[in-house]
Formats: sequence, structure tokens, C-alpha cells
Amino acid sequence: MRNFKEFGIETGTRHGGKIKTYCPQCRSTRRNKRDKSLYVDLDEGIFRCFHCDWKGVVPDDNDQWKEKKPYRPVPIVPVPQAPQPFTLPKGHKLLCEAGKDDADVAFWLEWLRTARGISAAVAQQMHLTTARVHIAQSGKTESCICFNYLYNGEVVNTKYRTADKAFKLNAGARLIPYNIDGIARAEQCIIVEGEPDALACFTAGRTEVISVPGGANKNLTWLDPFMKSHFDNKKIIYLAVDNDPVGIELRNELLRRLGKERCRVVAFPDDCKDANDVLLKHGAQALCDAIDRAPQIPLEGVYTASDVSEDLRTLFLKGPTPGADTGLEELDKCITFETGRLCVITGIPGCGKSEFVDEMVLRLCLKHSWMPAFFSPENMPMSYHLRKLCEKLSGKYFKPGCMTDELYDRVLGYLDRNVCHIMPQDDFTVDNILQKAAELVNRRGIRVLVLDPFNRMEHQHPEGMSETQYISSFLDKLSNFALRYNCLVILVPHPRKMNRDANGRMPVPTLYDINGSAAFFNKCDFGLVIEREPDVVRVHVQKVKFRQLGTPGVVPFVYNTINGRYTPCVENLAAHQASLRLTNFTFDTNCWLPEEVQGELF
Repeated sequence: MRNFKEFGIETGTRHGGKIKTYCPQCRSTRRNKRDKSLYVDLDEGIFRCFHCDWKGVVPDDNDQWKEKKPYRPVPIVPVPQAPQPFTLPKGHKLLCEAGKDDADVAFWLEWLRTARGISAAVAQQMHLTTARVHIAQSGKTESCICFNYLYNGEVVNTKYRTADKAFKLNAGARLIPYNIDGIARAEQCIIVEGEPDALACFTAGRTEVISVPGGANKNLTWLDPFMKSHFDNKKIIYLAVDNDPVGIELRNELLRRLGKERCRVVAFPDDCKDANDVLLKHGAQALCDAIDRAPQIPLEGVYTASDVSEDLRTLFLKGPTPGADTGLEELDKCITFETGRLCVITGIPGCGKSEFVDEMVLRLCLKHSWMPAFFSPENMPMSYHLRKLCEKLSGKYFKPGCMTDELYDRVLGYLDRNVCHIMPQDDFTVDNILQKAAELVNRRGIRVLVLDPFNRMEHQHPEGMSETQYISSFLDKLSNFALRYNCLVILVPHPRKMNRDANGRMPVPTLYDINGSAAFFNKCDFGLVIEREPDVVRVHVQKVKFRQLGTPGVVPFVYNTINGRYTPCVENLAAHQASLRLTNFTFDTNCWLPEEVQGELF
């Protein structure tokens, strides 16, 4: 029996299930004293306040975990597993009891035991070694502990750590999670931030654990090759990362990629920052308890103000902030972008809609790592579209003599890692395309989905539904996808037939002129119209839903026919003068890729 009243928690007449109730820690200091901010799992005894973050477990007679008293760790001796085949890297020595006569081996075994609470048996089981290597930070050859990254039993990378916490990875080696082989067949797994945390889980008997490579980082490209083979079969995934800002960013991106419905976030005791800390301060049993009692993510789709209290507080203190900029200064004054939004871009045929979308998307990818996926049948074959993207990235015409082989490899390598195309084999319906896009969010972490153009998709109007109703439903699907997967969706539809005026000029269409329905204007978050004249291209920002993201306006550009880039310009129209003069611009022909971007194809 759990005594919730001992903790000041009122549960009413309920004795089981999950409830929300008042938090005894912060209710008296809050303005809204009716807010039930305390989540309580009556069966497991877990509680957490989503306002003040007071959390813990109410024990029953069999519990070892109790917030008010010290932990009573129960030592766990992991059952030795059959050793896997392991080829010792050249120059390395295995960390095991048998090698303790060696000074380096003895030093690192003692460091593992005293500083990390890791036994020699676990070190041997995890193929830990020591070697002397050159460390750039010190400029010396030093003794290091070596965390060997194995894949299918073979060492593909090694992280070297000195006694002074200098780190080094093998140059050019593949980046994979630590102990990825250990979760291949398991239905559950644990994800931690560092190798010592993974070793701590091993010590507690939880061998189905991986550590993210390179520490906390929201760039999860290392995850892509293993999604199908190592994560699709997981029923429960425990996220045991640090509770600092970078750890929270990592946790949120893992939740987005792996799915909240099967993830559980591990909460460590207040005096511990990670899994290894729990092992050292409270013992192996406490670490197992923290993992086992990790609650499910609250029910998706049902929210109260307390669920978004952190975002609301930030908005209250800092006010609305602009979205992601493109680097085109004049355009950024009119519009900045957010994920979770729908952007509609239109213009008469031949005005350069697709060219402008390509540049905008590449700029977002380069500046903010928003990886795009294109459904663009008008740009097929794919090599034609990739050629245009290569020219925009490199600033050079796509042919030998203009672009060097080295630059070609760098640009193609960047596109291979960051850009993908959707071209379903069976049909081009919106449901099929969005299904493929959802898989790319899962597998590659895309942030931008481009559908260009609307009229090349296969539209199946349900019987009895008008075109206007169908388009409204279609746009709802795109907006819902953007929200659910936190992506920017860009749709390129054509306007209706535009008639020339008495002077033979084609009028600039509006978003209301898009063929089929006014819903294109009404339901989008961003709306742009591309207008092209012989000397200038104007981008008309006609709709920005939220004022902190921009304001309507017109931005002129000059199109460079050599590399397909748009260069800002200044228009000067003299009174009663039909001709247009362009001033204050020079074409940009520099390569956009940073120097550190490598060109290898994977």
C-alpha cells in the first residue's frame, strides 16, 4: 500500500490508474491555484509536477526507492556472457585482470573501478583496451583508454580518452553508436550520452544499451543507417540522457525521430546528472529502478496549459521571436520561416517558381540544417534537378572546365547527405507521398517537404465532394503533416489563366488567383507569388500568418542564368519611363559550402 498523504498528495477516492492533482510543493505560490499540475501514476507510485518539476516515487512495502531516505543500493553482479569474437586492434592492450602486470592496463582498470564504478569483467566484456596515441591538444603521445565501436563484431571506430579528458576519434572512420551490436535483437533498448553511462548500465545488468556518438547533439544523421535494422523492432526505448539544455535538445529530437508512443524518459535523482552518477552514488539497483520506473510520455493530442508551461513562460519573458532566415537580407525583412507550417508559392508558368524554391530550400538547409525532400516530377529525370542544385551550391556552370573534379565531389557529397527525392513507384497520391515523407522524417530527419507542382499529383476526388471541398481537405492533410512531424511543407500550385491588360502586360496573380479554390490563400501560413520580367524577378510576400515572422512586401532580384542564383537588386523607375534600370548588384559566384564539408558519398 502506498501512502500518498505522507507526501501531501491528494488522490481522492482513486486507488489505481493515472491522475492529475494539485502539487503540494508549488500550489500555494501560484496564481492559478486550480491548476492540477501534478501527474501521478497510482499503480507505480511515480509523481511529477509539470510546473515546478517536483518528482519522485511513493514507495510501498517492497520498494527500495524513497525520496525522503537515502538509497539502499542492492549490488548486482552481471551474469557473464559468452565472449564475442574480437580482434585486438594493432598496438592495443585488452583491459582485463590477466593484463594487470602492465602499468597502463593497471592504471585504467583502477580508474574504471574508482572513478566510474566499472569492474574489470565489464571492461573485458565491452572490449575496452588501452593504447598510446598522439593527442593533438597536448601535442604528446599519451596513454589512453580506448572505447572500441564494433559493428557486426568488427571494430569500425575507436574513441581515445586521456586522463586529462582529452578525446580523439579515428580520422575518417564511420560514426556509429557505441555498442550498436548489443541492441540488434532486443525488443527494448536504452540510449545514453556517453560510453561510461553505457558501462554503468552494463554493470546494472542492462546490456541492451547504446551511447550516442559525439555526445549530446541534435544532428542524428548517425541514426539513419540503423533505423530499419536496429530500431524498427523496438517496443520500448528508454532515453537516459542528461537533463541540461543540450541533453534536452537531444531528447526532443530522439522523441521526434523514434516516436513518442514507444519512448520513456528516465528521470535521475536530483543529485545525479547521468547514469554513471546514479551507479556511483546510489548503486546498481537504483539505476535499474530509475530505468524501470521511467513513465510513458503523456497522452498525445490532449494538452493543458501546464503541458506547455516552459514554452509559454519563454514567450512571456522574451516575446515572439523571428523564424529561420535565408540569408537574403531584404527577403528576410519580409518573411522568416518556422517548421510546422504550410507555405504556398505560385506564379504564372515560366516565372521561375521552382528555381526560387530550390534556392530558398538550399539556403535553409545550409544555414539551419533543415534537410529537404522533394516531390518534383517536373524536374525529372532526377539528374537534371541535381544538376541545378549543384550549380546553385557551387556557383559554377555544371561542366568540366567550369567546375573542378574536387568541387564536383564536394557538392555531390553534400547533396547525397542532405537532399533526397520522393518518387513513388505505385502512385502520386497525397497519402502515398506523405507516407514516404513520414518515413524520411524517421530515417533521415528531414525538416522541409517540397511538393512541386500541385497539378502533377494524382487527385482522387471522393464521390459527392466538390473541387473546393477536395482542395480544402487536401490542404488540411498538408498542414496536419507539417504539425505532426514539425516540418515546413512547401506547395507549388499554378494560378488560373491570366489575361493580359490593354498594354499587353500580364497582371501579377494573387494567392486568390490559384486555380481551384480560395483555400490556397486561406489555409496557408506563408504565401509568396513569383513575378518575372525580362530584367528582374520580384518575390511578392502576400501572406505571413504571424507578425513576428514577417510582413507582406515585394523584394526584387536578378536571376543569374549561369548558376541559377537570385541576387538582390534595387529598382529605380523614373516618372513616365517605361524602361527599368537595375543598380547596386553583383552576381554571386562563390561556393556556398563551408570548407569542413567533406565530399565522400556514403
